[in-house]
Amino acid sequence: MNVVAFIKLGRPQFLGGGFLLYALGAAIARAHGHSIDVTRYVLGQAAVTAYQWMTHYANEYFDYEADRANATPTRWSGGSRMLLDGTLPRGLALGTALVLAAIGIVVTLVLAPRATLAAPTLAIVLVLAWAYSAPPLRLCAAGLGELATTLVVTVLVPWLGFYLQAPHLDGLAALAFSIVPPALYQFAMMIAIEVPDAAGDAATGKRTLVVRFGKRAAARLYIAATATACAWPAMAALAGLPARVVIAMVVPVPIAVWRMVRVDDEAEKLTQWAVLLLVVATAAVLIAWLT
Repeated sequence: MNVVAFIKLGRPQFLGGGFLLYALGAAIARAHGHSIDVTRYVLGQAAVTAYQWMTHYANEYFDYEADRANATPTRWSGGSRMLLDGTLPRGLALGTALVLAAIGIVVTLVLAPRATLAAPTLAIVLVLAWAYSAPPLRLCAAGLGELATTLVVTVLVPWLGFYLQAPHLDGLAALAFSIVPPALYQFAMMIAIEVPDAAGDAATGKRTLVVRFGKRAAARLYIAATATACAWPAMAALAGLPARVVIAMVVPVPIAVWRMVRVDDEAEKLTQWAVLLLVVATAAVLIAWLT
């Protein structure tokens, strides 16, 4: 087996977000006086990564037809292309996804006795992550994949990181206000990534929001989400978040404004900057909570 191709098949470039957002939740718990339980932290991260990676391999399998119809893939959209050129057998993607799901379930069961809400949280993550591309729900083809991804990656993952360290939920309001900008940037990123895939998705009946609304309306949706993220620091300040956190939320604003102006940019730049914006926004707030 081609090991390099197998790794590319799992789209590892997307795993970083899971690490950053999980760390953000734990950092907020730490800032509110909770010491980090390393065992809980590692188990939680292992479950998150297993389910996230499962999603990538499952998506390669179930999105095969849409990826094949996509004539304008980018580094961030249109799949890994490892199955389309015959480098790897399609069944390998499904088999790997099932193995990763099993690993995630085992880790969840190990973690469950240590934290009451861990298992229910991870069960929701598993269901939404699998249903993202797998039938019968296939959320990504029903105009619900964008919201499901945003809920899992930027809400449930940081929530888990926070809860495992702060089981009494001290600092929950700070968590809620801190994850809003990443959530909005995540949603906007999903829209951006779907733009270059729109023709292939439409041809195979994959009804993403971009396909449903059209590129013009989707661009307005992207701008609305991004503009709300830019305005959110004012809300965070009114909510009483530390000044350093509010300032950190402002860090990505110049990039965000530039990308709203350049929303009609060519596909590669559109997707690349959307991903970078999410990373910068999350990393900035994480660093603020760690200092």
